[in-house]
Amino acid sequence: MKELRKFNRDRNLGLLKNTKVFDVIIIGGGALGLGCALDASSRGFSVALFEKHDFCKGTSSRSTKLIHGGIRYLEKLHFSLVYESLKERDLLIKNASHIVKQIGFIIPVYKYWSMFYYWIGLKLYDLISGNYIFSKSKIIDSKTALDYIPNLNKNKLKGGVIYFDGQFNDSRLGIDLALTSLEFNSVMLNYMSVDNFLKENNKISGVKVFDSIGDKYYNIKAKSVINCTGVFSQSIINLDSIQQESLIKPSQGIHLIIDKKFLNGDFGFLVPNTSDGRVLFAIPWLNHVILGTTDREVENPVFDPVAKEEEVEYILKNAKQFFNIKPKRSDIKTVFVGLRPLVSNSKKLKSKDLSRKHKIVISESGLISVIGGKWTTYRKIAEDTIDFLISKFNLKTIESPTKKIKIINGLKHIDFSEKSLSEKFYISKSLIIHFVKNEMAINLDDIMSRRTRCLFLDVEESIKIAPIVVEIMANELLKDKIWENKQLKSFYKLTNLYKI
Repeated sequence: MKELRKFNRDRNLGLLKNTKVFDVIIIGGGALGLGCALDASSRGFSVALFEKHDFCKGTSSRSTKLIHGGIRYLEKLHFSLVYESLKERDLLIKNASHIVKQIGFIIPVYKYWSMFYYWIGLKLYDLISGNYIFSKSKIIDSKTALDYIPNLNKNKLKGGVIYFDGQFNDSRLGIDLALTSLEFNSVMLNYMSVDNFLKENNKISGVKVFDSIGDKYYNIKAKSVINCTGVFSQSIINLDSIQQESLIKPSQGIHLIIDKKFLNGDFGFLVPNTSDGRVLFAIPWLNHVILGTTDREVENPVFDPVAKEEEVEYILKNAKQFFNIKPKRSDIKTVFVGLRPLVSNSKKLKSKDLSRKHKIVISESGLISVIGGKWTTYRKIAEDTIDFLISKFNLKTIESPTKKIKIINGLKHIDFSEKSLSEKFYISKSLIIHFVKNEMAINLDDIMSRRTRCLFLDVEESIKIAPIVVEIMANELLKDKIWENKQLKSFYKLTNLYKI
């Protein structure tokens, strides 16, 4: 069996220095950046990707963990977006079956008329999907609903409608996409920030990047540059030209993690319309339950957003209506917050009413920026972006092969029988070493938040095991106690954002 290329920083830096001109430079190592890297490199183009922090550090590790068509989009008559999303959902479960799985949901019904309303909508959802990869929706009585979710509020429960979508581990898929891109010779580096553009005759000819690990600047030449920085896209656009008006309207969504006992099974539930028209869900994930989400407009996005008190109370208040044993603040093990990079064509529309459709724009100097989108459609957005790039820069026309590319399972050969360092989630010494040696984990947060999901599952347990994890990392990276203490100090500060 062919040995996978190690995600090694020194090797990638060497390739960066030895390439005179790249076909494509990608700014941003989230879902869209990684998707564009795989699409471009699999077509045969030379690619360099730069991420200012760690891969999937931002929104792409803070999603709802669903690969879905978008039930609520049907109500807004966004049929084309639902169709595209469902087709991409099917491709993902085929090409990344190690990480994308089917998950069942119940829409609990407390009025008979709504039962048929939801059933008709979900039958349309099934019809649009057009295949048999996912199980089909059906009406169930109250007894069956309680068999699936014993903790559902029984009072006046008439039954429910079952439907199925996909679930995944977002940052894990991101790393596996990076590993897959490496097989097509992409150069990919985290902790590399693009600080300026190189220009010739007012056209972008490359980027100036700062390596925060090596404390060094590089001028990297390229035929084209793609901006995939999500809610921070405008900051990159402003490096090119401060005259371009922002198309981004960031929206904040928070997620609460509670114990698995609140669902006590493999099914989640979804309420399509709460008191203010938003969606409420409870989803089983990694032996825990995700409660969410909010949709709050944000004026100035920050890299580490904080959950507002009213957002936490909103979710708890609405969730209590649908649980028999009701979650309290003391049941919350961690809270994580993500920012959606929504495309806005109107200042009047609220974020919950904005389309999740993406937009591709190009500046006078040639900077391509991808605005909007979501994990489910990352592959199609990447394909559209590289097609757009080819047309604008007269590159060789090559059809995207990504519909048929199997995403590498970076943990395929890991022995998970080794004893875990924690009883709350799985993290072992050999796994930590693997992340450092083969997956470019550089800081403690890289392992605790994204290579594993410890911080996203239980903040107190993460604090407890952090000294053990950082010591293993230090031994592997040949770092001293000063480095360990700096890492712990930084991580402990970060954990405050995950507490309530």
